[in-house]
Amino acid sequence: MKYYILFGPPGAGKGTQAGAMVENYHLCHLSTGELLRSEIAAGTPLGLQAKQLIEKGCLVPDEVVEGMIETQFDTVKGVEGFLLDGFPRTVAQAEALEGILAARGEVLTGVVSLMIPDEMVHERIAHRAQIEGRADDACPEIVDNRIRTYHEKTEPLIAFYRKIGKYHEIDGAGTVDEVRARIASLVETL
Repeated sequence: MKYYILFGPPGAGKGTQAGAMVENYHLCHLSTGELLRSEIAAGTPLGLQAKQLIEKGCLVPDEVVEGMIETQFDTVKGVEGFLLDGFPRTVAQAEALEGILAARGEVLTGVVSLMIPDEMVHERIAHRAQIEGRADDACPEIVDNRIRTYHEKTEPLIAFYRKIGKYHEIDGAGTVDEVRARIASLVETL
């Protein structure tokens, strides 16, 4: 089984690029954002709790996200691997993922990191807010909080995954096809 992490700041194109990776490599796309939005739409207790946190630009507790991911690993069949998008976001979550995989006798295949500057994050998220109508993308203060949270809590993952030889960075600027080609070139080497 292959286990990839699609990494990068908000608006880097992870959601855009995930579809091609899923199709090309027969993966199950596990987007914590989509899993949480599904819970919110269903009005579950988890969804209501997550909605309050997300509307403030905050992260959902680790144990909730880890449980959702582990459940997907246990229940999804007929794929050659998983593409994690939005998880892990912290070193603690990365360590938990290492434990989850080790308990299955598996290891992480690699981290595919799409990097863009903060200015481009603002531009892309503003554009996404117009297209998708996502209220959480329309508020500049929430976007600023997401960027701060990314730099403070998520960027340390770069050092974590570099240390274990799993981190691979790609320039996330350019056309969708240009970035997709960069990803394909990388994945073929992993």
